Amino acid sequence: MRGESVLYSIFGVAIALTALLILYPAYHALELSFQDLDSFISEPVWIGFDNYVEVLAMPEFWNALGRGMVFSGTTIVLQIVLGIGFATLLDSAIPAKPLARGIAVLPYLLPTIIVALTFQWMLDSTVGVFTQIARVFGYNYIPWGESSGAAMTVVILLSVWIWTPFVTLAFLAGLQAVPGELYEAARVDGASAWQRFWHITLPQLRPVLTVVLLLRAIWMFNKFDIIWLTTRGGPLQGTEHLPILAYRKTFELYEVGQGAAVSAISFLILSAFILVYFYFFPLDEKE
Repeated sequence: MRGESVLYSIFGVAIALTALLILYPAYHALELSFQDLDSFISEPVWIGFDNYVEVLAMPEFWNALGRGMVFSGTTIVLQIVLGIGFATLLDSAIPAKPLARGIAVLPYLLPTIIVALTFQWMLDSTVGVFTQIARVFGYNYIPWGESSGAAMTVVILLSVWIWTPFVTLAFLAGLQAVPGELYEAARVDGASAWQRFWHITLPQLRPVLTVVLLLRAIWMFNKFDIIWLTTRGGPLQGTEHLPILAYRKTFELYEVGQGAAVSAISFLILSAFILVYFYFFPLDEKE
């Protein structure tokens, strides 16, 4: 009985912390989206859905949504492809396998602020190491931070570099559960390496792929830190997506209600995606 009471106490504390740290802030943000505020200390005025109407009428909202789709979609595809490739390589008979696995995980262990500041220095247009390498090949000036396309490419590649190790670890764990007899039987039948990968590895990794794809979609769509620390949504809002738009509306332009409305719409878009995703790829699907 005492053990059950302790368990119930822990469960109650967990619920209380969830309500305090997640549910109440979410409710308060939703409440703010229906109000007109010039700052966090001004008197709120209830205006209903006006903020949502104004936000949906803004071209910058749709531009930010489009950039967010490009950023998240591209990074997810690259992380999945590279993650499967690296996991397959690390699962094979390579020299110094434990060392190789440790190195593969290293980017994921580094603090985002350290990675962002380091790459900013490396991409500096005068003394950056990448700029110096480019000059060897005849390119005297590389506008890394002045072109929207170049800036988006940088944040995409940087995001892939940081978070591909997570995907690699997930697929590597999935590969450990694949019976070796399947590959042996395929070799006896004369299947090539590509055929074994296509007909054995990928089908066996499908449950892992379903979960990883969903998690990466949620995280990358909401990813704020790496873009803000690297480009702050620039240049000329060229890397600004919905999380940064919500931040800028709330904390720089002091349009708190509109910033909350952007966040609420982002949540609705992500929720709709999750529902559609579960409809087509249910987690309890039986083969």
